Amino acid sequence: MVFAAGGTGGFCGKNFKILKHQTSKYKAIRSFFALQDRFIVVNLAISINHIERSVRQKMNFQVVDGSLVVNVDMVTAVAVAALLLVLGYFIKSKVKFLVKYCIPAPVVGGFLFMLFTWFGMGSGLFSVNFVTTLQPFFMLAFFTTVGMGASLSLLKKGGTLLVVYWLIACILSIFQNVIAVAIGPALGLESAYALMLGAMTMIGGHGAAAAYGATFEGMGYPAATLVGASAATFGLIISVIFGGPLARRLIEKHNLKPDTTENFDTSVADVNALTGQKLSGIDVVKNVAAILFCMALGSMISRWIGTLIRMDFPAIVGTLFVAVFVRNLNEKVRAYKFDFKLTEGIGDVMLSLFLSMALMTLRLWELVDLFAPMFVILFAQVLLVLFTGYFIVFRILGKTYDAAVMVAGYVGHGLGATPTAIVNMSAVNDRYGFSRKAMIIVPIVGAFLVDIIYHPQTIWFIRWFVADLSQYAP
Repeated sequence: MVFAAGGTGGFCGKNFKILKHQTSKYKAIRSFFALQDRFIVVNLAISINHIERSVRQKMNFQVVDGSLVVNVDMVTAVAVAALLLVLGYFIKSKVKFLVKYCIPAPVVGGFLFMLFTWFGMGSGLFSVNFVTTLQPFFMLAFFTTVGMGASLSLLKKGGTLLVVYWLIACILSIFQNVIAVAIGPALGLESAYALMLGAMTMIGGHGAAAAYGATFEGMGYPAATLVGASAATFGLIISVIFGGPLARRLIEKHNLKPDTTENFDTSVADVNALTGQKLSGIDVVKNVAAILFCMALGSMISRWIGTLIRMDFPAIVGTLFVAVFVRNLNEKVRAYKFDFKLTEGIGDVMLSLFLSMALMTLRLWELVDLFAPMFVILFAQVLLVLFTGYFIVFRILGKTYDAAVMVAGYVGHGLGATPTAIVNMSAVNDRYGFSRKAMIIVPIVGAFLVDIIYHPQTIWFIRWFVADLSQYAP
C-alpha cells in the first residue's frame, strides 16, 4: 500500500536536518503499515477455498419425512439477514416498547424469524438451514472497528474521573464473571453457559454474546449463542427499567443539583468527533484496508495464542487489540487519514448483519432445560449492579449530581449496552438538568475502554473454568 507523503518545500540547513531526523525516526513504523496488503492477501488466500465451497452450495428445497427442508446458500443467507434487519428497523419505528427499551433492530428481525422457524420445527411442516460462512467475517470487522475507536488520548484528556470510572467498569466485569462461575456449577449449569451470563453479555451485549457463543460452540457447547442472546436481551430491558429510577432516588435523597461550573476538559469529546475533512477515494480505501489488516493480523495472533495456551482463543480479542495498536500508532505517524465516522459506520453495518444472521439461526426451543439456573444467575447480576451502583459507585465518584447521572449510565452498560446507558442518562438529564461529564465519560468507557480489560480477564476465566468438550467428540 502506498501512503501519500507530506508536501515538499525549500528545506535547507537546520530544517533539512529536522526533516531527515523525523523521516528516519518513523521509517520503520511506516514500513510496518506498508505490510497491510501482504497480510490481507495472506488472510484471503487462507479462506478463499472455504468461501468458494460455500458459494458452490446452491439453495435447494427437499422433502424429508413429509417435512419441507430449505437449504439456504451463503449469498442468500446474507440477503435474508439484510432484509430481516430492514424489517427490524421498520417494526422498531412503529413499536414504542422497542424504542423505550433500546432493543436493537437486528434483534427484532432476527428473533421474529427465529420464532417463525420454531413454529416450523414444532409443527413438523418445515425447517431452514443456512450457510453462515460470512458471519465470522462480520463479527471480526465489527470488533476491529471498536478497537479503532479506542484512542489512548481519551485517557489523557478525560482526567482522573474518566480513569476512575473506567476502573470501576473493569472491576464490575470481573465480579460478573466470578458470580457466573460461582453460582452456575452449583446449580448444575456448565461453566461455559454460566460465563455466557457474565461480563461477555452483561457488558459486551449481543455482539460479544454471539462472538463468544461461537467460540463455546466450537468447544462443544451447542446452546452457547442462544444462552448469550437471551441474556443480552434480558439485560437490555432490565437496565432501562432500573437505571433512571436509581439515579432519581440518589438525586432526590441527597438534594443534588447540576454543576453549572465547567471544570472538566470537554475536548475529550472531540477525539472521535467529526473533523469536517473530506475523504478522497484512496482515503476510504486506506481506512478499509487498515480494518482488513487488523482483522488479518489479529486472527493470526489469536491462532498463535490459542496454540500456545491450548485452547480456542477468540479471534475478536486479537483483532481488537491489534486495532487499538494501529489506531494509536497512526496518531503518531499519520500513515493514513483515519476517519472515525467512516469506521464507525462500517462497524454498525457489520454488527447489524452479524447479529441478524446470528439471531435468525437460533434455536430457542433448546433452552428450556437451562431456564432455571439462567434466571438465578441473571437475578444475581442485577442485584450486583444495582447494589454497587447505589452504595459504592455513587460514593467513589464523589456523591455529586454528575455521579448520580453516571450511576444511571453504569446500570445501562453494566447490564445492557452503551445505548441503554445513554438512554438512562438522557432521561435523568431531561428531568433534573444536564450532566456534561456523565454524557462524555460513560459512552467513552462503555463503547471502547472497558473492552481493553474485560476481554483479557474473560479469556482467563474461560481458560481456567471451561473444559473443551470438542476433544472428546467422536
